[in-house]
Amino acid sequence: MKKLFLTLTAVSALTLASHAQTEQGKFLIGGQVGFSTSKYEDIDGKYNAFSINPTAGYFVSDNWAVGTGIGYSWSNRDNGTNLDYKTNWFNVSPFVRNYIGEGDFKFFSQLSVPMAWGKQTTETMAGTEERKFERYGVELAPGFAYFPVSNVGIELRVRGLYFESQKDKTNDVTNNTFGLDVNSLAPTLGVQFYF
Repeated sequence: MKKLFLTLTAVSALTLASHAQTEQGKFLIGGQVGFSTSKYEDIDGKYNAFSINPTAGYFVSDNWAVGTGIGYSWSNRDNGTNLDYKTNWFNVSPFVRNYIGEGDFKFFSQLSVPMAWGKQTTETMAGTEERKFERYGVELAPGFAYFPVSNVGIELRVRGLYFESQKDKTNDVTNNTFGLDVNSLAPTLGVQFYF
């Protein structure tokens, strides 16, 4: 009887501890950082890009979080032929996330509304041209979280189902894109802290 009681107590404690990361009233803070660089030997060109996107959320009920990401991205492409592109984006992405499962491994789905505003500067021998852009969208992305310790989650996510509308404000041209992107070879990896 004593062994049964201890076993039930241990299982109950583990179940409560595994649920503690995503329970109502908790916060999650984390984000993603990206960097890439390429060099084109044939044309003596290069490409560099950097992005940072911190996120914060609050669990409004068990396994349901609302929050936002605020980020910045920069890229520079030098084609080696007196043509240079520089792009800067500022973005905001409110989200709702639902976790499914118990224990150290949980699946999640995230509905977000990404919005971005940016500009592209093109430098040529003839001069400099600047174009302004804005982008709005809706995205439903699946993901997976692993909790190695009670307050840290390592996440793997793919883009999923999305709609995006990008407007070139300078030339008054709009491009709408709808897609499903579940490429398991190009996931995003992130870390979230839960407290």
